[in-house]
Amino acid sequence: MSGEHDAVRAALGAVGAWTFAFDARSAEQIGIDARALESLGYAALWIPEGSSSRDVFAHLSLLASRSERITVCSGIANITARAPEVMAAGARTLADAFGDRVVLGIGVGHEYSTEARGYTWERPLTRMRAYLDRMDEAPWSSPGSAIGVRRLLAALGDGMLRLAADRALGAHTYFVPVAHTRHAREVLGAETVLAVELTAVLETDPERARALARGWTIGYLELPNYAKNLERMGFEPSELTAGGSDRVIDATIAWGDEHAVAARVREHLVAGADHVCVQFVNGDDADVCMPAYRALAPLVVG
Repeated sequence: MSGEHDAVRAALGAVGAWTFAFDARSAEQIGIDARALESLGYAALWIPEGSSSRDVFAHLSLLASRSERITVCSGIANITARAPEVMAAGARTLADAFGDRVVLGIGVGHEYSTEARGYTWERPLTRMRAYLDRMDEAPWSSPGSAIGVRRLLAALGDGMLRLAADRALGAHTYFVPVAHTRHAREVLGAETVLAVELTAVLETDPERARALARGWTIGYLELPNYAKNLERMGFEPSELTAGGSDRVIDATIAWGDEHAVAARVREHLVAGADHVCVQFVNGDDADVCMPAYRALAPLVVG
């Protein structure tokens, strides 16, 4: 395996944290939360760029500057939110400032967000390939010009996974069962980094756990790319309505106590993930779920 791929694996570690909650919290509180996750031993911290999120580059800079060691990652920086030359400049600036503590995940996003920004949703693979070409050709004259950007691509289907292997250091998958992780590793090959998001609910009562999970999955299953990916994994369209069947919930969401969540993390790692970033949810979008991360940490980090 190449040194660059191994360096990303080392920077990410085996297990990290993934959260939307920072979008609803103050900059001061975000710094406190980032340091808390760092102190628990999580090697990486992932944040999104949704339609109402903070600018991802400002957010990554905030996280890196308010912490000491944790690797900060975008999951993902959307290609419709900025021109490729701007994406390249932002990534290089972060790499210059924080070195190997930054991993840039980029992706095409979704049809609704693409059209909301005035673009036509068509041929996402072709658009991503052209975008990467322009990123790589973007001029850069600052002193940190030799610093490489550690780039991952958001990927679910085989075409984007192959592009991630060819044009990035790895792939970042989201809302996937263990079977997808196994398949993604086969498509990517051994060298390419695979960072898998895992949503988790720390709740042992099955009815309550699945209800909390459905509150999270219902919006994702309305997005064609996630629904089609699960269909490719063998789920019927009838299972992908109203937040998903029990089978869908149990395959994509880790629920139970911290030992059950840790077991699912290990399943993804055994299936081929290099890194699993755990996103705890409890129905409160502004709650980072720090008690859940504290409970999980002794079982998965160190």
